[in-house]
Amino acid sequence: MRKAKVLICGASIGGPALAYWLHRYGFEVTVVERAPGPRPGGQAIDVRGPALDVLERMGVLEEVRRHGTGLRGMSMVDDEGRELFSTTERTASGGDLESPDVEILRDDLAAILYTAGEEQIDYVFDDAVAALEQDAEEVRVVFRSGAARTFDLVVGADGVHSDTRRLVFGPEEKFLRHLGGYLGVWTVPNELGLHRWQVVYQMPGNPWGAMIMSVRDDTEARVYVGIESPEPPAGFLPPSAREQKQLVADRFAKAGWQMPRLLEHMWDAPDFHFDAMAQIHMDSWTQGRVALLGDAGYCGSPASGQGTTMALVGAYVLAGELGTAEGDHRTAFTAYGDRLRAYVAANQELALTNIAQMRARHPDFSEDAMAAPSAEAPRYETPDIIDGFQIRDY
Repeated sequence: MRKAKVLICGASIGGPALAYWLHRYGFEVTVVERAPGPRPGGQAIDVRGPALDVLERMGVLEEVRRHGTGLRGMSMVDDEGRELFSTTERTASGGDLESPDVEILRDDLAAILYTAGEEQIDYVFDDAVAALEQDAEEVRVVFRSGAARTFDLVVGADGVHSDTRRLVFGPEEKFLRHLGGYLGVWTVPNELGLHRWQVVYQMPGNPWGAMIMSVRDDTEARVYVGIESPEPPAGFLPPSAREQKQLVADRFAKAGWQMPRLLEHMWDAPDFHFDAMAQIHMDSWTQGRVALLGDAGYCGSPASGQGTTMALVGAYVLAGELGTAEGDHRTAFTAYGDRLRAYVAANQELALTNIAQMRARHPDFSEDAMAAPSAEAPRYETPDIIDGFQIRDY
């Protein structure tokens, strides 16, 4: 019997995880990624609850733990660098340090997942899908390189701004819900001498503020900045990285603490990333022979802290249902949606709750309201939804 051929668009988290499981179930898998290789940079991400089980079943959980950020705690400072709060019980990015969850850099996790299936998977870098057509029998794909191939199934795991979703389901504006903020991240030298530590800067007039954390055994650090704006990406987000950096520089021009120093490093940072805090809401994540995975279909936004977990769980479920259905994509796609719909909805609601709690600490964003910074660090509850999804055996 011929192996069913599957094209996966995107080689970050969900794509390589899905490729691994599909290969295990006997599918012939190709992954296409527009970047010239595995992408560097990105924020620290959390692997929680059922996703830990997925990684353990892949045989990579211990390696993921070895590459965890290993933070000891966090502190919060004001404009003058005065410490407002300090704790060794939790961090703003990773939560409770006593939990079994793993916080890891996005690029480190992506590299582990890529390596787990690299020898069995056909990875095509520096290319992307330019057009596709499908019928009852196959999906015909034309790549930007000019190559043309046919596949039995196509899965878009290409992020919140998914080209796969645009080509098959329609323009992004139909599905994207802006949450009123923007997040930037880049790598800097650890010139502050942080030792497995995170510092949150509570900036007057900006409820999102900024943060820096040491990573990779204190050899470098990652900087995060947040910007409040109700304007959606289509009107707010500049197209080029240079323009995005200028936007960040302008918004933080009056910032205190160490921000001028960190902004200087931003200009030369090759891994700078800036994007909207947004969610993707869709009535269906599948159409015909095409499915969406992770942020492409159900982005929860970084505010949920669950995007990586949803992608890993989604990859496991989608592959498992396709394997169980022996390639009958209609049955598998229906089961994929049915299994994950309530879980995704709860996680997306969690993001809204987290943002509302953050904004409630600063009921208006005026200079006066921010003049007396809170002496308490951001604290997010650990809702039942984080551990509430049960991984089944396929």
